[in-house]
Amino acid sequence: MNDEKVLDISWGTIFKITIAFFCFYFLYLIRDILILAIFALIFSILFNPAIDFLQRKKIPRALAVIFVYLGVFGIISLFVYLTASLFLREVQQFLQIFPQYFEKISPYLKGLGVEIFESFETFVKTFHDWLIRISSNIFSVLTSIFGGIFSAFLVITISVFLSLEENFIEKSLILIFPKRYKNFVLDLWKRSQIKVSGWFAAKIIGCLFVGVFSYLAFFLFNIKYSFLLALSAGILDFIPIIGPIVTGILIFLLISSESIPQAIFALITFILIQQIEGSILTPILTKKFIGLPPVLVLISLAIGGKLWGVLGAVLIIPLAGIIYEILKEFLEKRKAEDAEVI
Repeated sequence: MNDEKVLDISWGTIFKITIAFFCFYFLYLIRDILILAIFALIFSILFNPAIDFLQRKKIPRALAVIFVYLGVFGIISLFVYLTASLFLREVQQFLQIFPQYFEKISPYLKGLGVEIFESFETFVKTFHDWLIRISSNIFSVLTSIFGGIFSAFLVITISVFLSLEENFIEKSLILIFPKRYKNFVLDLWKRSQIKVSGWFAAKIIGCLFVGVFSYLAFFLFNIKYSFLLALSAGILDFIPIIGPIVTGILIFLLISSESIPQAIFALITFILIQQIEGSILTPILTKKFIGLPPVLVLISLAIGGKLWGVLGAVLIIPLAGIIYEILKEFLEKRKAEDAEVI
C-alpha cells in the first residue's frame, strides 16, 4: 500500500500568505519613501549622542537639536563658501594645461591597456559621450547625489523630528519585542548606537586630519593643485585601503608631469600623514568604539552607492555597523549559552 502525502492548507494560512504578499508589495511601492526615512533615521542616530550630551548639560532638547544640526550643516556650508573659489581656480588652471598632462601620462596608461587614453581625441570623445548620457537624464543624476532638493529637505526634516522625540527608537523597540527581551534589546541598541556613531565621527575626524595636513604640506612646498589633491585625499580616506592607494597614484601622476623628485617627495609626505592617521590618531579615537572590518565598509560602500548614489554609499555604513554589532552580540551570546550547556 502506497502512502500518499496530502498537503492540507487551511483558509487561514492562505489569508495570512495573501496579507503578507500585499504588505511586501506595499513596501515595494513606497520603497523610495522608505529609503528617505532610513536616511533620516541614520542622521538622527549619528547626531543623537551629541544631542544627549548637551541635554545632560541642562540644555533643553529642542535647543540641543537646533545647536547640533545648525552647527553641522553650518560648518559644511561655511567650508564650501570659503573654499569654492580656490577649488574653481585650481580646476580652471588644471583644465587649461590638461592636454600637456595628457600627453605625458597617456603612454603609461595606454601601456596598461586603457583604451580611453589611446589619443586625446578618443579621451575627449569618450568624456563627451559620458556627459551626454548623464545630461540626458538629469533627474537621475540629482537622485543619485541626494534625491533632489525636496528629498534633501524631507530627510533633514524627518531627522530633526526624530531627534526631537527623545528615545523614539527605544520606545519603538519596546513595542516590537517581547517584555522578556526588553532590557537586552535596549542595552544592545544603546551600545550599538554609541559605538557606530563614535566610529563614524572618528572616521570623519581622520578624513579631516588627512585633508588638512596634506593641504598644509603641499601648500608649504609649493606643490601645484594642493587644494584639489588634499580634498581628494580627505574624501578618499573614508574608503579603507583602496582610498589612500588611489590618492597616492593620483598625487604621483599629477605632480610627476612637472617634477619627478617633487612627486616622490609629495608621495612620501602623504604616506607619512596616512601612517600618523592610521597608526596613532585612529586607534586613539576608536579606542572606545567599534572597529568595523574594512571588508564590511567596502561592501557597504558598494551596495549603498549602487542602490542610492553617493549619499547612500556614506550613510549605509552606520546602518551596516549597527547590524554588524547586533549580529556580533547575538552570536557571542549564543556561543556563551552553548558553552554553558556543554
